[in-house]
Amino acid sequence: MDVRNAASSPTRRASPDYFTGTVFQDVINEAPAPARVRALRVSFEPGARTNWHTHPLGQTLHVLSGVGRVQAEGGPLREILPGDTVWISPGEKHWHGAAPGHAMVHLAIQESLDGEQAVWLERVTDDVYNAAPAA
Repeated sequence: MDVRNAASSPTRRASPDYFTGTVFQDVINEAPAPARVRALRVSFEPGARTNWHTHPLGQTLHVLSGVGRVQAEGGPLREILPGDTVWISPGEKHWHGAAPGHAMVHLAIQESLDGEQAVWLERVTDDVYNAAPAA
């Protein structure tokens, strides 16, 4: 068993190579092999979002606070709220982030496959981001 003190892992700013806007990440767990799970608390300032990306073994998002957006390629733009949980299938191209005018915090849980947890792709355009969410 390993109990980590919260202060032992400082908050880090997410890479601008993979995110638009200001995003902070707190590592919750990065399990040692043979386990493959990684969990992050991700805080998006209003308007901030990920690039399009995929996960080889899928991803679970659980919204803790704020108002967010999530979209799979070719699917509707969805608004997500505290308590909502999103499952993203392995290899599904998607993006997620805060809604315009709102911050959003979610847990992101995914597993690695051969050391890879995400494949980062192009930025989400403002037109895609600012579209009206599905009802």
